Amino acid sequence: MLVEEAIAMRTGNEPTTARSPLRLRLWLSLWGLTWAVFGLAAFTLTGRPGWAAACGLLLLLVLVDLTVIIHHIHQGPHYQPGRKIPPYEPDHGGRGRYGH
Repeated sequence: MLVEEAIAMRTGNEPTTARSPLRLRLWLSLWGLTWAVFGLAAFTLTGRPGWAAACGLLLLLVLVDLTVIIHHIHQGPHYQPGRKIPPYEPDHGGRGRYGH
């Protein structure tokens, strides 16, 4: 019975209304940024250009990710609804989009 209730609450639009833990992604990206900068500096100073290039590429990826995360955070509730806003349209008890 519990499984039936969980299935009944699905609306089919979860992928389009899914929330992303932006603050967690921000902190993890900052952690990655710290290690990428450290690795780039360490491998450059020790004369390992291959590893320094890999850390430089990782640094670029982290910076792009940080840019996207900060942009999404600045979009506010349009992108990331607050805690009082439900993550998706509630089930109104009607038939689904595909007649199930």
